[in-house]
Amino acid sequence: MKFIHLLSLIPFIGMLGMLPFVNKIEPYVLGMPFILFWIVMWVVLTSVIMAIIFKLDPNNKEGDTS
Repeated sequence: MKFIHLLSLIPFIGMLGMLPFVNKIEPYVLGMPFILFWIVMWVVLTSVIMAIIFKLDPNNKEGDTS
């Protein structure tokens, strides 16, 4: 497995692995309880990380074969 594919583990660890440590209602961030903010933040960060993986993956640099 390539190193760039290991980047896909970051959202998994951030969203599920860190959940017991951030399981708090207060403080409120942007009007949301902290736990809800944490989950929304990781949904957005997951999209960013997947876009980075897509750009760095050399398999995507080839032309369309179909």
